[in-house]
Amino acid sequence: MPPIDHVVTTLPAPLRSADGRLEVHTVLSWKDNLVWLVVCTETGAAAVVDGPEASGTLAVLGETGAELRAVLNTHTHPDHVGINRDLMKRERLEGLEVVGPARKASDVPGLTRGVDEGDGVRIGNVEGRVMLTEGHIDGHVSYVFGDLAFVGDTIFAGGCGYLFDGPPEKMHASLQRLTALDPATRLFCAHEYTQDNLRFAWSVEPDNAALAERIRDAWALRNEGGCTVPSTVGLERATNPFVRTGSATVRAAVAGALPERGLGLESDDAAVFAATRALKDRKDYKARGDEGLPLA
Repeated sequence: MPPIDHVVTTLPAPLRSADGRLEVHTVLSWKDNLVWLVVCTETGAAAVVDGPEASGTLAVLGETGAELRAVLNTHTHPDHVGINRDLMKRERLEGLEVVGPARKASDVPGLTRGVDEGDGVRIGNVEGRVMLTEGHIDGHVSYVFGDLAFVGDTIFAGGCGYLFDGPPEKMHASLQRLTALDPATRLFCAHEYTQDNLRFAWSVEPDNAALAERIRDAWALRNEGGCTVPSTVGLERATNPFVRTGSATVRAAVAGALPERGLGLESDDAAVFAATRALKDRKDYKARGDEGLPLA
């Protein structure tokens, strides 16, 4: 059963990788956290990606009969490594492989293996790789298994994470690398923030037909309590303003809202990204709510 206070009230069915070798279960935690329990279909070995606490994950493990072998942490914020501490309190962490960012190794509870760009990682019989995706916080990593990418708080459906450590150039580079993956790659972020992100996206690119369609689809799904995650690389390329820094409409909207930035047609994409993130942080779009969205 979903947590009583979670924004998602209809639990999605498990998803499988394109080759069928991994099955992904959505675990809902706190108000809007999305925890990913990834099971090797050949061995039953499972890894959990991030989470604030362990109760939902342990419940799904009990229902599926999968065996938890690993914890994969993308970064060290409390709502991502809280699951490590909870498993430790329950005496369930010992014996697990705990994988996390090598650059922040001392901040990952129970870490057994620090990883960085290009390192390999395994769930059962399935090999994946690590991408360094900093910008939200130093050391942030993502885990890519074929057409599945577990991206923490770097890229969200329709948005991106706050720049707690930054700088903007680093986050921009991370987003560009993630969206250079195959368009069919599914992106599993760690929060259900999609409607808020798409409200902002529409405020800076209201002539984007793909974005209008995405908004209608997302609102229909959320009105039924559904979850909009995962997204895909192709969908983000088409609709996410933080990776659409070359869009003339986005550039004009951001330049008009932040004239002090001095953005022009010659501005590089990283500068446009930085200004777009600053504009979202200003939260002007929130005053409009759903007014003006293409919902009809």
